[in-house]
Amino acid sequence: MSAVSRRRFVSGASAVAASAVGLSVFSTGRAAALDQALTLTARRAVSTTGTTLDQAATGTGSGGYQRLQAGPGWPLVVRTELAAANDGRDDRRTGLASFVQFTDLHLADTESPVRFEYLARYNDSAHRPQELLTVRGASALVERVNAVAAGPYTGLPFSMVMATGDNTDNHEQIELDWYLSVMSGGHITPTTGDLNRYEGVQNSGNAGYWNPELAYRDDYKAKGFPQIPGFLAASMRSFTAPGLDTPWYTTVGNHDDSISGTLPDLGFQRSLYTGDRKIEGLDDADAAKLADKLKTDPVGAAWQFMLLMADSGLVRKVTPDARRAPFTPTDFAKAHLNPAYTGAGPYGHGFTADSAASGKLYYTCQIAPGVLGISLDTTNRAGWADGSIGTEQLNWLESVLRSNSSRYYDKSGNLVRGGSADQLVVIFSHHTSTSMGNTLPDPYHLFDGRHTGAELVTLLQRYPNVVAWVNGHTHRNQITPHGHAVPERAFWEINTASHIDFPQHARVIEVADNGDGTISLFTTLIESAAGYATDFGDTSDAGLASLYRELSYNDPNGRRTELMGGAADHNTELLLPRPGR
Repeated sequence: MSAVSRRRFVSGASAVAASAVGLSVFSTGRAAALDQALTLTARRAVSTTGTTLDQAATGTGSGGYQRLQAGPGWPLVVRTELAAANDGRDDRRTGLASFVQFTDLHLADTESPVRFEYLARYNDSAHRPQELLTVRGASALVERVNAVAAGPYTGLPFSMVMATGDNTDNHEQIELDWYLSVMSGGHITPTTGDLNRYEGVQNSGNAGYWNPELAYRDDYKAKGFPQIPGFLAASMRSFTAPGLDTPWYTTVGNHDDSISGTLPDLGFQRSLYTGDRKIEGLDDADAAKLADKLKTDPVGAAWQFMLLMADSGLVRKVTPDARRAPFTPTDFAKAHLNPAYTGAGPYGHGFTADSAASGKLYYTCQIAPGVLGISLDTTNRAGWADGSIGTEQLNWLESVLRSNSSRYYDKSGNLVRGGSADQLVVIFSHHTSTSMGNTLPDPYHLFDGRHTGAELVTLLQRYPNVVAWVNGHTHRNQITPHGHAVPERAFWEINTASHIDFPQHARVIEVADNGDGTISLFTTLIESAAGYATDFGDTSDAGLASLYRELSYNDPNGRRTELMGGAADHNTELLLPRPGR
C-alpha cells in the first residue's frame, strides 16, 4: 500500500488537548478525563482495535495474587520536546512507514543444566514462575500482530516486524529453533530432555520455586499462587504456531550470545549444556559468591559455575540433549538462512551468506520506500549483560549513514554536502544508549576497540536523517528525546518492555510526514492475543497463553511498576523536525 494522506481527523489543537488530558489522567485518575482523552485519541486514529489505545490488562483486588481483567485503554500523548505540534497536521499527514518491534522474548529451555534459577533472590531474571510458557506467549503475540495488521494512525499495513534481541534465553540451539518457528510458523514441542517428563526446578519440592502441581505450600503459594494439576504436562505439549503474516527481521541480544546473557561462552562449556547434571539449589555462601561474580567478574563466574557443576551435592540428574548445545554468531546467521524458517520472508531475515561466513550480525533493511533500517550488534562476548559497539562496526555504520544522507555534520559541527541518496533512518539495537558502557575487550576480536552508547549518540546526531533509535534490553517502556542545539540533529530513542516480564508489550511504530516541516513518530503498545481472564482448570493453548500474562503480573521478584513506564512512554506521538534539504 502506498503512503496515504489522512483527511478526516480532528485538528492539531484537539490532539494537543488529548495529550494534556492524557497526562493528567495518570496523575488524577479521573474517569471523566480519561473518557475524554480516549475519545479524542480514537478520533485521531484509523483504528484502535487490538491495541492498548483500546484496552489494557489491569489487576483486580489488592495484595496477594491478583487476577487480570480488561482495563481502559491508554490515551495518546503528544511529545513536543524536539519540535512543536502544529495545528492542522492531521489533515496534511502522509504515512511513510508502519512496522512492529518485538523485544526480549526470552524463549527459555527451563530444563537446561546451564541455568541459574537458584540465584533468583539475587537476580530477578534468574527464575520466573511463568517461564515455562514463553514459547506459547510469543506465539500469542504473533497472533495479535496478524490480527491488527496495520498502523493505527497511518493505516499503512505493517511492512515488517523487527525483534530487537534476547530472542532466546540462553543461546541454545533448541531455543533458537523455537524462536524461528514462532516467527515463521510451524510445529513446536516446547520441552527438552525426556519429552514425556518434566525435569526442571518446578517439581523439585524446593520452597524457593513455584511447584504448580504439588499441594506443598512453597513460597509462591504462600503469596497466593495456585495449584494447577496437569500444568507441567500441558506446558510441554506440542502445538502449531501460526507464524507472522508480515516479513520479519532479527537483531541479536546478549542472551543470544552468552550464558544466561552474562557469562562469556569461551567454547569449553558445551558439555555442561548437553550433559545430565542440573543444579537445583546452592547453599547461601556459594550462591552469594556466584551472584557477586556475575556482577563483577564474568570469567571468574564461568569457572566457579563449572566447579559447582562438578562438586555440588544439590544436583539433579536430567536427560542429556544435544539440542541444548550453544550456538555461535555464525550458527545464528546460518539458522536464519534455513529455508524451513523463511516464513513470510525475507530469506535470511536480514542475514546473508556473508553474515554466516563472518559472524558479523549487523545489516541494513528497507523498512519502506525512503525509510531505511539499520540493525546493529551491540553485544560484547567478553561477558556481562550490558553492551557496546566495535570500531569496525561503528565505521561501517557511519559509511551507511553517509551514503544515505545528502547532508550531514562533521565532527566539528560543520555542515557537509554528501551523497545524492536521501533516506530517513531508523536504528535498531538490543542495548540502549545508557546500557552500552561495557567496553571490555571482545575476546574474539581483541584488537577491535569498543565504544559506548554516548559515543553512538554523538555519531547519530551528526546525521539529521536519523529519526529514531529503537531498542530493548531494559525490559522497560521508556522514550527519551536526544535533543541538540541544531534542531534537525535531534532524534528519539524508543525503548520497549520485554515479552517475558509484565507488562509483556510489543510496539507498533509509524513514521509520518506532517507536511509542515515536522515528522511524527507514532508509538502504540500492543499485548498478545491471549484473553485477560484465566481459568486454572483450563490448560488449553489459549488458557496457557492467558496464564502466562497473569503469572508474570504476579511474579514476586518482578518489577512491573518500574517496567511499565509512564504515560509518556506508552502510546505517543513524537514530533521532530524534518531533516533539511
